[in-house]
Amino acid sequence: MDVNWFDFELPESLIAQSPLVERNRSRLMTLDKRTGEIGHYFFDDLIRFLQAGDTLVLNDTKVIPARLFGVKAQTGAKVEVLLLKNLGEDRWETLVKPGKRVKPGTRLLFGPQEEPVLTAEVESEAEMGERVLKFHYQGIFHEILDRLGQMPLPPYIKQQLEDKNRYQTVYAKHEGSAAAPTAGLHFTDEMLNRIAGMGISIAYLTLHVGLGTFRPVSVSNIEEHRMHAEYYSISRQTAEMLNDAAERGGRIIAVGTTSARTLETAGGQFGRGRIRECSGWTDIFIYPGYRMEMVDALLTNFHLPKSTLLMLISAFAGRENVLNAYREAVNSRYRFFSFGDAMFIY
Repeated sequence: MDVNWFDFELPESLIAQSPLVERNRSRLMTLDKRTGEIGHYFFDDLIRFLQAGDTLVLNDTKVIPARLFGVKAQTGAKVEVLLLKNLGEDRWETLVKPGKRVKPGTRLLFGPQEEPVLTAEVESEAEMGERVLKFHYQGIFHEILDRLGQMPLPPYIKQQLEDKNRYQTVYAKHEGSAAAPTAGLHFTDEMLNRIAGMGISIAYLTLHVGLGTFRPVSVSNIEEHRMHAEYYSISRQTAEMLNDAAERGGRIIAVGTTSARTLETAGGQFGRGRIRECSGWTDIFIYPGYRMEMVDALLTNFHLPKSTLLMLISAFAGRENVLNAYREAVNSRYRFFSFGDAMFIY
């Protein structure tokens, strides 16, 4: 399948570079995946499309200040490190800039060079160019990250946010992500309380967002693209809620592509209605031809051309429906990507 099938013209001015509006006042496009019918609303109108018996599934991962700036101990040359995956025992899979000059055995210093609070040694180079770092420090790693690290904002956002929590969902709980599950950024606590009051179940799962979600497709045939594995976890309570929804015939609504990928990973392991508490690593790649078993409706932001995220929603709603909706989004000046507007596909 040709990657160019998922291309469209996106003016750079439509890539949202900051959160211009309050969380629940973004615009919302709706798409009926059966008919292709499109609607235009505001995000808090989402409630009009929910009904008692639905189960809303949210990814409660929390973004860590995963971007570190340091120097090479040997030369003092500046380096930038992005933490991607916690491998345990203070070892992390990372992206390092400039990567070509940071070879295995290189020692990195973070904080004051005379007395660095955090050091790391490059242990190895991973298959796709990442570096595995072993960190050394005294104290609590996440407290040191809070002091030294910066939020890993996407590269098109040119300045750090005054409020770090604006790049967190209001329900963020489990630390570990290198990027926010951005469909959830639109929700407020008040809106979630209103939804729960309508007889709609709210379930939480965790997928720590890493490079897999955003890695560009660099091959012409998408079947040759390899996803980067990301850690996920589904609790017993959430498994029971999902099974109950399946038994009742209620809709399972994934908030974000990360929730959708986690649900489909569990569904592939156990089957709908038979989900169990589970955790592990997923590199599931969803594109047209894949039939979703777990997800009945999907809330998502607008994604970039040729991205795996665009391929996922095309698998769910049909490529022509999605590209037609995206043409409408461009013409109507919807804002794209992390701080952009939302789309509800049902």
